Amino acid sequence: MSDFPNYDDQIKQDLEKLRQQEQQKKSKQQQEMERDRRLVQQEEDYQLLLKKQQELEREKARLRAEIRRRQELKIEQERIKQTELNREERRRQQLQYDREKVRQQESQKSSPPPAYTPHYSPSPKSSIEEQLKELDKLIGLNHLKDEVRQYINFLKVQKLREKQGLQPVSITLHSVFCGSPGTGKTTVARLMGQIYQQLGILKKGHLIETDRSGMVAGYVGQTAQRVDELVNSALDGVLFIDEAYTLKPVDPGNDFGQEAIDMLLKRMEDYRDRLVVIVAGYGDEMTRFVNSNPGLKSRFSRYFYFEDYTPQELIKIFDIFCHQHHYTLTEAAKEVLLTRFKELYDHRDKSFGNGRLVRNMFEKAIEKQANRLVTIPDVNPYIMQQILPEDVDQLIINS
Repeated sequence: MSDFPNYDDQIKQDLEKLRQQEQQKKSKQQQEMERDRRLVQQEEDYQLLLKKQQELEREKARLRAEIRRRQELKIEQERIKQTELNREERRRQQLQYDREKVRQQESQKSSPPPAYTPHYSPSPKSSIEEQLKELDKLIGLNHLKDEVRQYINFLKVQKLREKQGLQPVSITLHSVFCGSPGTGKTTVARLMGQIYQQLGILKKGHLIETDRSGMVAGYVGQTAQRVDELVNSALDGVLFIDEAYTLKPVDPGNDFGQEAIDMLLKRMEDYRDRLVVIVAGYGDEMTRFVNSNPGLKSRFSRYFYFEDYTPQELIKIFDIFCHQHHYTLTEAAKEVLLTRFKELYDHRDKSFGNGRLVRNMFEKAIEKQANRLVTIPDVNPYIMQQILPEDVDQLIINS
């Protein structure tokens, strides 16, 4: 064997190594190119997906806008349809009213029935002093009684001036009675009518009592007819309108109350010498009601205020109910009842029932008494008349 190295083999090995390195390098390049191609493809796929998503969002927005447009169109169509229905209903009601009016006019030659029958209180034959005594018999209301007496004295002097040939002062007899329920407004209005009759201001002096339900109807034209019938029944007397502020709600809308007010003002002007109108209700609401219309404000300038009854006055009213129905309130029961009245009075609001509260409590008390008496074997008249503390204790009352 030769001592010289085999250069051919070495060269072959080096060439093989170079070839392998070259292949590895090419393989690596191909891998990098493939990776770059995949990244480019992924980017293109992402951009395509993003584009499709944006197109989908635009389509969804377009569909939402189309749905809103169709909904608005449907609402508008419903509104137009409802408007047409309302217009048709008003035409039908007007036609029905016209036919009914023609029928009533044709039947008026006989005896047409009234559309509304108000509460009628005739005026008894008694003197002014007797009427004022009846006023004094009312529990409480001391300030009101003084105002009424002063007012009546003023009217007396005006009548005397007229008899003596002096020019009387022009005054309005229409009044506003302000106060909570159960404070005697209707009773005082009835007495005022009787006093007007005694003074020669009114021929009859009777009282016609009504409220919104007796004046306002549900169809066009019927409200004016109702008011006209009420005024005709109250001529030469007093028309008393309780809770008159309900004729002018805070949010009237399509309310027919204004029609009642307009007809009432017209008839008050037509019969200024034959009609006295007294409107009544809570103080704040009545002030709002009168100030809501210049015609009302000019005709109702005289206010009478009815204060809530004190607990002691409520006890006196309870005693009157007892006396009228032959019961006796024991002193012990009176103390329990007074405590209960004080609680109710201290926590009262504008719906405080006053006299109505006392009536309710009286009725509840005699019911409890009757429930107690049925357990007693021998009941005599004295026991049956006694109202004891347990009969008035813890009464549940809606005032």
